[in-house]
Amino acid sequence: MATTTSQTTERKATIYTSPKGTQVGTLPPDRDTLPKAFLASVARFGDRVAMRKKRLGIWQEYTWRQCYQHVHDFCLGLVSLGLQRGEKVAIIGENDPEFYWAEIAVHSAGGISTAIFTDASPQELGYIVTNSDSVFLLAHDQEQCDKALELRDQLPQVRKVIYWEERGLWNYNDPWLLSFEQVEALGRDYARQHPGLFEQLVAQGSGEDIAIFSYTSGTTSLPKGAMIRHRNLLYANWNIEEVAPRRPEDNYVSFSPLAWITEQSLGLTAHLLYGFQVNFPEGPETVQHDIREIAPSALLFPSRIWEGMARTMQVRLNDSSWINRALFALFMPIAYQIIDREDAGRPIPLPLRALRAIGELAVLRPLRDKIGMTRMRDAITSGAALSPDVLRFFRAIGVELKSLYGSTEVQGATMHYPGEVKLASVGVPVPGVELKIAENNEIRIRSRAVFAGYYKDERKTAESFDEEGFFRTGDAGYIDQDGHLIYLDRVSDMIELANGESFSPQYIEGRLKFSPYIQDVMAVGGFDMHYVTAIININFDSVARWAEKNRIAFTTFVDLSQKPEVYDLIKKEVERVNETLPPAARVKKFVILHKAFDADEAELTRTRKLRRRALEQKYGVMLDAMYNNLEQVLVSAEVKYRDGRTGVVETAVRVCSV
Repeated sequence: MATTTSQTTERKATIYTSPKGTQVGTLPPDRDTLPKAFLASVARFGDRVAMRKKRLGIWQEYTWRQCYQHVHDFCLGLVSLGLQRGEKVAIIGENDPEFYWAEIAVHSAGGISTAIFTDASPQELGYIVTNSDSVFLLAHDQEQCDKALELRDQLPQVRKVIYWEERGLWNYNDPWLLSFEQVEALGRDYARQHPGLFEQLVAQGSGEDIAIFSYTSGTTSLPKGAMIRHRNLLYANWNIEEVAPRRPEDNYVSFSPLAWITEQSLGLTAHLLYGFQVNFPEGPETVQHDIREIAPSALLFPSRIWEGMARTMQVRLNDSSWINRALFALFMPIAYQIIDREDAGRPIPLPLRALRAIGELAVLRPLRDKIGMTRMRDAITSGAALSPDVLRFFRAIGVELKSLYGSTEVQGATMHYPGEVKLASVGVPVPGVELKIAENNEIRIRSRAVFAGYYKDERKTAESFDEEGFFRTGDAGYIDQDGHLIYLDRVSDMIELANGESFSPQYIEGRLKFSPYIQDVMAVGGFDMHYVTAIININFDSVARWAEKNRIAFTTFVDLSQKPEVYDLIKKEVERVNETLPPAARVKKFVILHKAFDADEAELTRTRKLRRRALEQKYGVMLDAMYNNLEQVLVSAEVKYRDGRTGVVETAVRVCSV
């Protein structure tokens, strides 16, 4: 890794860059915006399949020329409805071809798109649409249209709500609502009156124009609209291309929400640049089956999905035949030995190689086939930090899962290079990125992919950059002896232990979540708290299956979570993780929460990150119980019975010492 030294008012800081050097060059004028990149791919690939969507069990294909026609018509339809250059359009819905077409159409007209998480509440939807000053709202289906209609009086600036899934909306007779097809029809009429206008609009675009507003996750405050230029998205892809090249023949699955900046960057933008085929699963419940059908060569998921996949595989293996369990128990330790030797740079003896080859045929390749990863080349995780245990598990089964570190504001900054995965790190800087570690261990980033600022918040924008133009990420980390970035946690969330050392709660949480029985964890501690405690969510499906096999009767989630046998089960998982931690950082007490953390209750962000301050306040009585040596705490809990009835029960949440 190349390094230079810069003098700042804080201290001398080493600037780290990619071992492949700093990216040079500028965007060509004919590809300096997303619509221009789109037109270049249309000209290059023509009648080749650009995307597929599974509808009613059948894959529907769309060529690049067909996609062009949809984008062309929808863009001019919006223009005919009054969309002006620089105006904003909000989009809420599942990943679909229409979502891609709408975004490219908005950008072609010179507009700015804002993607919103599908499960956003009406209040969250209203906040983002209002804060972004959106003048149109694209809504996937009846559910999203109903949210908009509920907020109608609060959204006077929204001219039309446009939906692309008409099921359930046939009897809605409201001029505020328009279908996607109706807007396309308006666009075709407008094109006849204004020939060549679409290409003229695209040509007017510049790489410095704002393409999207990407709202931050809002872990500590209201989400902020990060303004992302066209060139930010394009340079971020060119940077990653040096590490993980994309090819036109690749198959990509678009499932991670487009409200997530990484999916906008490495999904939609990369598709326009490199021309690979995008596949849209039929729905969340079919995604695993659809991935197995596709067997993609590239996959980008947030860490929570990779954790869920690892947990599901372990549960299914536990429930499989005795011969499968025996083979897995025999060959996985061998696979772990090999990757541990690779990490340590030690030679791999021939007998181990031979055993690994046998295990590949007997267990590992069939296991990869079950999850659709027989052709996987670039499996990437981003978002919240992923436990080294999960990375190690996937590497052992033959999937080199690579970590990508970044944020809404900087996109991808570091990544594991092929064959250079270090389990404890998030890789090294990609070309075009400069990184430095500030005096308080904060990670700071400078590159041409860094955002333009926060919308309507100049003060916060100014505070986010240091004197040298580096973005202050708010994350803590350090560079190890091999030049890899070790991500620790948010600077504000680091635990100061009784011995004066700092430790990462996310590290503890990630190790615990590798257990098939644990869904979510919040580790808590601090100098004034004397020791580390944890609030744990069980994985209901896994623990319920375990309880049934062990003949433990239960009725509801609340009932199951407080069973003594379940506490014993989770205690063993905590003890397993404690063995890997320094003594001062070990979890001394924990409670099993009577419910799951819920984004709708503002306990999690829409990207499944913990809202720590809100959780500490909401469950303060449990934390007090753990730090005041109480054995239990009474809470009121809402329960839902199998017949659909709901009720409120008072239950005692037990405090368990480890």
